[in-house]
Amino acid sequence: MPYRLRRLFKSKKQQAPSSADQKEKTPLGTSLKDNLKEFKKRTGNSSDVVIRTLTTGGMQWEAAIVYIDGIVDNTSIDEFLLEPLLQLEVPTTPVLQQDIPDYISEQVIALGGIESVLDWETLFEAVTIGRTILFIDGAAKALSTSTIGGERRAVEEPPTEISIRGPREGFTESIRTNTAMVRRRIKNPNLRVKTMKIGRQTKTNVEIMYLEGIADEKVVEEVRRRLKQMDMGSILDSGYIEELIEDQPSSPFPTIHFTERPDSAAGNILEGRVAVFVDGSPFILHMPAVFIQFFQSVDDYYSRSYIASSLRMLRIMVFLISLYAPATYVAATTFHQEMIPTQLLIVLSAQREAVPFPALIEAFIMEMTFEVLREAGIRMPKAVGQTVSIVGALVIGQAAVQAGIVSPAMVIIVAITAIASFTTPSYSMAIAARLIRFFLMVIAATFGFYGLILSFIMMTAHLCSLRSFGVPYMAPLAPFVPADFHDSIIRLPWWKAKERPRLISGQNNVRQGDDLKPEAPGTQSIRKQRKNTGDLNED
Repeated sequence: MPYRLRRLFKSKKQQAPSSADQKEKTPLGTSLKDNLKEFKKRTGNSSDVVIRTLTTGGMQWEAAIVYIDGIVDNTSIDEFLLEPLLQLEVPTTPVLQQDIPDYISEQVIALGGIESVLDWETLFEAVTIGRTILFIDGAAKALSTSTIGGERRAVEEPPTEISIRGPREGFTESIRTNTAMVRRRIKNPNLRVKTMKIGRQTKTNVEIMYLEGIADEKVVEEVRRRLKQMDMGSILDSGYIEELIEDQPSSPFPTIHFTERPDSAAGNILEGRVAVFVDGSPFILHMPAVFIQFFQSVDDYYSRSYIASSLRMLRIMVFLISLYAPATYVAATTFHQEMIPTQLLIVLSAQREAVPFPALIEAFIMEMTFEVLREAGIRMPKAVGQTVSIVGALVIGQAAVQAGIVSPAMVIIVAITAIASFTTPSYSMAIAARLIRFFLMVIAATFGFYGLILSFIMMTAHLCSLRSFGVPYMAPLAPFVPADFHDSIIRLPWWKAKERPRLISGQNNVRQGDDLKPEAPGTQSIRKQRKNTGDLNED
């Protein structure tokens, strides 16, 4: 009984905010003086709020414009709003007082996106995103004009996803700029963009982009449902949303992919995935995501297929090295010395003779040292960050060996592991490997190779159990889908990639036509000549 009561009280608490959000909106008044007084009261006379009163319509109508300085385009306000209002003469046809806003929006203002505002809640949603509000004395309705502007970061090369060959554009903090960059790459009228606001205080614009007819409608609806269920106080980055809509939040492996590149976003949308844009964040989210996707780089699609396939297999192999190298060393030196070649075992024994710690503590000391150096290199200014990480690793490693704290072999193992972790294109997957590595070292020090084998089996089972918006995480390996292997561990040539991934795109799996394999001009002419000859013989 107490459990049911707790659930009842909990549900009431959760429903309380929604009932508060659904309260009646406060309408605007008809008096310009009262409206401006209420506006000042609600904004607390903030210094960046601009209020300008004026008379228009041949000095007959009193009006005022309000906006927040710094997030508007002042040129648009001066040229297309203020100037037409100040130059407006007495209308030839009498206009009723309550119809003045409609007359001005249709005949005077030379701005697009004009909307009528009837309540204070809608008014502040508009003014806080950079729109300008026009009050008219005697009318219980204001006009909201599109004057969004302000200083924004220019389009630059993405610093987190470097490409040797390919576009140099990267997403910015402007959601409209980001969607436009994808629009320029996908010139298809079926490209859909749906907008919603999330965050009680921030009212952050969140947009869903997908290709209708290619994306799975069930996935699209599931993304919408999860976003609508979010009742956050603030959304400042796409990372907030990623943590709240992923399938397995307790798993160390990421089930949502993010990117900072428009070409990568366009490619995923063309495969049938759904993209989520968040205003103020240069990183967009892709779903559903599969395990092999986190080892794919944009350069794979701009290089020849055999080069891309070789690099992908190398990344997966190096990922396993970054996971198991320290743990394998700990298990071999602690339990399974007979598996080490005799000559190498003699060398390792001589090195560890002066080390006072067991292999596990030795590995932990070096791993933690490298993690601290890596984090310091990221947080420090770019001019000195890389130097500190490299020099710090060399100095500390050499000093630790000379002091007898760690052995030279352990320094080599940890250095190889650190370098191997940098080859993973996805930062979230690389972070997951760094966390799992410590647990594997503890297992290796406790159970040896038997524990490592068991941990590998359990980790594989865990990966196979994961889902990303209903799509198996290990596809196309588990379940086994041979048709999707053209772009998984290997990448086949483009002329063989006829279909989209079947488990991703719910409809229209055909990507391109047949007979795209390039041939020498002589071969094509001979084939055509033989075809024509055959046709003549048949005739």
